[in-house]
Amino acid sequence: MQIENSTHQIIPENPLSRFLFNSSQAGWIWLIIRLYVGYAWVTSGWKKVTSDAWTGDKAGTALQGFVKGALAKAESGKDVTDWYAGFLESVVLPNAKVFGFMVAFGELLVGLGLILGLLTGIAAFFGGFMNASFLFAGTLSTNPILFILATWLVLAWKNAGWYGLDRWALPLLGTPWGRKSSTDTIKTKQL
Repeated sequence: MQIENSTHQIIPENPLSRFLFNSSQAGWIWLIIRLYVGYAWVTSGWKKVTSDAWTGDKAGTALQGFVKGALAKAESGKDVTDWYAGFLESVVLPNAKVFGFMVAFGELLVGLGLILGLLTGIAAFFGGFMNASFLFAGTLSTNPILFILATWLVLAWKNAGWYGLDRWALPLLGTPWGRKSSTDTIKTKQL
């Protein structure tokens, strides 16, 4: 009878997870999801980038209105927690112009990254981060579904961009299909 070392065990992955998150064959599923989420971000970001109230002569005024609405919800005890309202009031509101540019161009860049399949996991992470920020501010809209889809895309970072630029970009960066690790090289030389 063999006793396994209880401090380190490799737990096998179930076939569905292995397919969805590790197989290039699942790339077409992630392509559909990527295009949907990416389109939502590009259209939203483009509206903001081309709006005077976000990035033009009146930059920051749209975000000020959004933040003031969230603060009103917090005061009435609805949908916005005290800690987040404090962050909005003390950090975002005084820097509304900077945050307006960050939101507008951030949305656009997230959308382009997802549509092109370039650094998909990173783009999805920042998209999910923005969705969570909007949810904390009491804005429901499409944020819950986009947050869920972004989370799945983050989990599928290795193959979500297979039908996109990640197929070539990730190996150039050395992950996950690219260069051999130094331990692989050492093992090969020993043989």
